[in-house]
Parts: sequence; C-alpha cells; structure tokens
Amino acid sequence: MLRELRPAFILIVLMSVLTGLIYPLAVLGVGRVIFPGRASGSLVQQDGKIIGSSLIGQAFTSDRYFHGRVSAITSTDAQNNATPDPYDATSSSGSNLGPTSQALLDRVAADVARMKVDNNAAVPVDLVTSSASGLDPDISPEAAAFQVGRVAKARGLDPAQVTGLVNRSVRGRVLGILGEPRVNVLALNRELDTIR
Repeated sequence: MLRELRPAFILIVLMSVLTGLIYPLAVLGVGRVIFPGRASGSLVQQDGKIIGSSLIGQAFTSDRYFHGRVSAITSTDAQNNATPDPYDATSSSGSNLGPTSQALLDRVAADVARMKVDNNAAVPVDLVTSSASGLDPDISPEAAAFQVGRVAKARGLDPAQVTGLVNRSVRGRVLGILGEPRVNVLALNRELDTIR
C-alpha cells in the first residue's frame, strides 16, 4: 500500500513547492525587474519620505486640497465596536449597504447638502459614494471640476489656473477602450502644492 501512496505523496510535495514557492518567487522577481515601482506598491515619495501610494486613496479633508471618494472602511476594536477608519488598506472593504438602506441614503443626502454649500451644481455621484474596495485613489474629471471653486478660493488662486491643472491631470482610458477617464487625487494634490 505504501508503494501506491509514495508517487502521490511525492507529486503533492513537488507541486506544492513548484506552485507555492518557485512560481510566486519567479513572478515576483520578473515583476521587480520589469515593473520595479509597481512591484513595490507604487509608492509615492517626496523629499525621501513615502507619502502614499498611487493605488490607495487618502483622506484629504482640508479645503485647500481635492477630496477623493468616500471611504466606507471601518475597523473594529477589542470589544468588536466598529469605528470609521478611512483608507486603511489593511481592512479594505465596502460598506455592504444596498440602495434601499436608510443609513446609506441619509449619509449621501447629508454629503450632498454639505457639498452644495460650496457649489450649487449637481454633485458628481463618485464624490458621495464609495467604491467596492473603499480605497479608490481616483475620481472622475467631473468630480475634480466640481471642487475647483472651493480649492481655488481656499488657496487664493485663479479658478482658471486650477481648472487647467485638473485638465492636465486627467488620465484617459487604458488602451483607449478600458475604464473611464480619471484623475488621481494624490497626484493632483501634489501638483497643486507646486503652484505658488
């Protein structure tokens, strides 16, 4: 009986080492050679210090900066109490609130009312809804344009200058057909900080 089990055991060990160790290390090695920045998390550095990742949204709250999408991420403490923990990449998740959830409707209505104080135009939907991961680093060009007035006023800049910056920050569809045009909020805010 052991003679029949021996080939199966050897095959399991061999395939486990091959697919669980050798293949992932080979893919990581090739990724680090071909795409070193991406393989390391697309980290963004400023003055030698890591300030974020171009793949993970951040909580910009000052009127001087463009704001990203709402983050639905919460964390739980030892007593299992949930508290908001925006953009914590270690607990990526959506809210799981459906379109009939009163809590979601109330939060969206409050966000829309708050945003209408600064701009009476229609509020872009991506500014009041979260993505499935809760970590979306991008907003639509419309969401960025909606915030131009607030940012320009807070910084004492000409709105046309800020609009030009937004227009230069728009990234198109991948290969011209995949996804939607988008603006990376961290990159846009970094460019904004260079304007005097």
